[in-house]
Amino acid sequence: MEFTLNNLTTEKSNYKSKDIDKKSTIEVLKIINEEDKIVAYAVEKELSKIANAVDKIIESFKSGGRLIYIGAGTSGRLGVLDASECPPTFSTDKDQVIGIIAGGKEALTNAIEGAEDSAKSGEEDLKNVKLTKLDTVVGIAASGNTPYVLGAIDYAKSIGASTVGLSCNENSMLSKAVEIPITPVVGPEVVTGSTRLKAGTAQKMVLNMLTTASMIGIGKVYNNLMVDLNPSNKKLIERSKRIIIEATGVSEAEAKKYLSLSNYKPKVAIVMIETGCSYDEAVRFLNKYDGSIYKAIEMYS
Repeated sequence: MEFTLNNLTTEKSNYKSKDIDKKSTIEVLKIINEEDKIVAYAVEKELSKIANAVDKIIESFKSGGRLIYIGAGTSGRLGVLDASECPPTFSTDKDQVIGIIAGGKEALTNAIEGAEDSAKSGEEDLKNVKLTKLDTVVGIAASGNTPYVLGAIDYAKSIGASTVGLSCNENSMLSKAVEIPITPVVGPEVVTGSTRLKAGTAQKMVLNMLTTASMIGIGKVYNNLMVDLNPSNKKLIERSKRIIIEATGVSEAEAKKYLSLSNYKPKVAIVMIETGCSYDEAVRFLNKYDGSIYKAIEMYS
């Protein structure tokens, strides 16, 4: 797993930001902004591969498997962030989408020197979450050459799990090791080698797509509404009521009533309103039709 930084796009000097330390504040910000505009186009070029990865993740979910992100440093933190947003947004089980970072929880706020250099640690961290062949593992590494991530991918492949690699350099070891390589090449950073910038932004965009599209694929979105959110605070309770109103056209009072009757499950409330069925019937039909509101309403009728 020996590699050097010399030929990595993410490590090259960006001629557009030469002498940036001599620029005014607004000039610095304009340079950063112009470079950030590159990111969405780089991600666009990878959409077909992202779609393939989403299909794998949906397959894992429907067979009882999980989505597992694993990375080091900024890449690891982005994976943990995306995973941690799934339970409140989509009411996923806390173990359905897992984020793992080299060095453990402490590495979320502190740099753990050397944690990314151990391939064995990547393998061990996947063993600790009891990885199975039903799972999809997404290795995240801006360089595409992080030993910790490569060790995790090697182990995932050895037990038959699906593997996806998210990196920002072409022809990296990670892209060659996985079934589905996703490689948004964003070019040199404004501050040379600082991959928390464009590379990090590209990774965040891709991770958003992976989870959001996968959750849509398993019925956790109705129209464009997050009907499976967990209303765990006042703001989310209000959002849940608005979702029910928009989906069904009922009054605010009715939305509040059905949110309560559905045990604060907006998806169930919508099916109850649209079909006139009981809570138990709504739950049964949603379970029968893989959580799809459309199918539950159609088949009940």
